[in-house]
Amino acid sequence: MADTSSVQIAVRMRPFNEREKKLKTAKCVEMVGQMCTVTDPESGKERQFSFNYCYDSFQPGSEHFASQEMVFRDLGISYLENAWKGYNCSIFAYGQTGAGKSYSMTGAPGQPGIIPRGLAEMFQRIDANDDPDLSFRVEVSFLEIYMEKVRDLFSATPTAGSLKVRESPKLGIYVEGLKKERVACYEDVEQLMELGNTMRTVAQTNMNAVSSRSHSVLTVLLTQTRINKESMTASDMTSKINLIDLAGSERQGKTGAEGQRLKEGSAINQSLTALGNVIEALADNCVASASGKKKAKKRLVPYRDSKLTRILQESLGGNAKTIMVAAISPAADNFKETLSTLRYANRASKIQNVAVINESPNEKVIRELKDEVTRLKAMLAAANGTAGRCCRRTSSRSRKRWRLS
Repeated sequence: MADTSSVQIAVRMRPFNEREKKLKTAKCVEMVGQMCTVTDPESGKERQFSFNYCYDSFQPGSEHFASQEMVFRDLGISYLENAWKGYNCSIFAYGQTGAGKSYSMTGAPGQPGIIPRGLAEMFQRIDANDDPDLSFRVEVSFLEIYMEKVRDLFSATPTAGSLKVRESPKLGIYVEGLKKERVACYEDVEQLMELGNTMRTVAQTNMNAVSSRSHSVLTVLLTQTRINKESMTASDMTSKINLIDLAGSERQGKTGAEGQRLKEGSAINQSLTALGNVIEALADNCVASASGKKKAKKRLVPYRDSKLTRILQESLGGNAKTIMVAAISPAADNFKETLSTLRYANRASKIQNVAVINESPNEKVIRELKDEVTRLKAMLAAANGTAGRCCRRTSSRSRKRWRLS
């Protein structure tokens, strides 16, 4: 069963950080409902954007403050529900360095983000299962893309070489040699994530005390196996959940990056530019398709321009239900970066994905037959209703003719 849907966009605004407080910068972003308005501090010109979700996390304790719990209820529960149905799901956070991407995805002490909350909820649901014919298997992998090299964060030597990104008809896009660890509970995942995060490449810049110098992808494979007692066969349904924390776009003049930090920032910006090109091409193709013009020429989507876009190929324009979290700063000092992020998000909202339930062939045939039976029953009921009305009209006309005679 294919389901076509747009990439869902959630924009989240953080509070002022210490740097912005010292600058005594003004606030240039306002949010009301699904509308996000950003004001140019020089010209005063306003630009408005509409998204699926707008989270105002600027003032803790305020009436409209968007907490970690609120963000998870909207976004985390959504991807879990889709994963339970057998769809692939992706959530990725995008924004300038220090905008709050990692806070939304991973969280902070006492304030867990989408990833830990979602995984804890997943295992709670598994533990609550009381169907003896249904069992679950959960596997996780964790990688980073650093300077265009793919590293396994579960490896004892993640910096040794670079893993290859491959594609096959059966597996789709995958990373050759990437370790998958089977886990039985949330605590298992938590320990593995802690291990992986210690392996990630981070450094301090003027914009961020703990700046990620790489993109990270945590992949969760959820396999549901159902036993059919009548036929004594087992059928699998597997969902791939990609949880992606992108490194932030950088301006060297603000970050003060030099030497290795400058090279890292350049590599980050190049891969994010490649991501922007993919988003733009996909958005243009979707607009062209929606126009209904038969001769509308579609652009080639440059997935192969970077390791990041190759790995995100299924998430953008492919077989997945995808959510983009656009993290922004409220500060007028970051107006240009914030506007750029909102434009990225606006283009991404036009992308259409076609997600299918990942089930074994036998299960697919059974489900399609059940759907066909349901459809035929509905047609039969409708036909019987029509026949009944026709009989009543015929009977009424016969009685009238009998009285006239």
